[in-house]
Amino acid sequence: MATFNKVNDFVKNAVHNMDLESDQIVIALTNTAPASETSNPTADGNGIVGNLTQVSYSNLSGDRNVTTSSSSQTSGVYKLVLADKTLTASGGSIGPFRYVYLFNDTVTSPADPLIGYYDYGSSLTLNDGDSFTVDFSAANGALQIT
Repeated sequence: MATFNKVNDFVKNAVHNMDLESDQIVIALTNTAPASETSNPTADGNGIVGNLTQVSYSNLSGDRNVTTSSSSQTSGVYKLVLADKTLTASGGSIGPFRYVYLFNDTVTSPADPLIGYYDYGSSLTLNDGDSFTVDFSAANGALQIT
């Protein structure tokens, strides 16, 4: 399983703008390493989906919206649990992609702030009919804030 990497701007945006319990979280796919983007989306001040070079989603069956299973805090540790999301190629291929980002599609200022990303270590391509499941840990959550 790929490891979650928090985007720097997420901390500020979470405090000022986000309600992770009810905001719509969405997946963005890219094959470009964060440091290779024109504006590194993991660097301070750049944490928006507009700074990603996304793949074409024209052959994606369904949406990229993620369902929040739970959003809770226990003993000062916040945990966001997301339902696994399956993406399926239909009518052609999707990718290649290596990085799976999560962003908040509800927040408008800044527009579509990034939360973090998973690096799968190598590029993946979904051919027509192939599926890819983003497996969010039910036990550990997609992310924890301490």
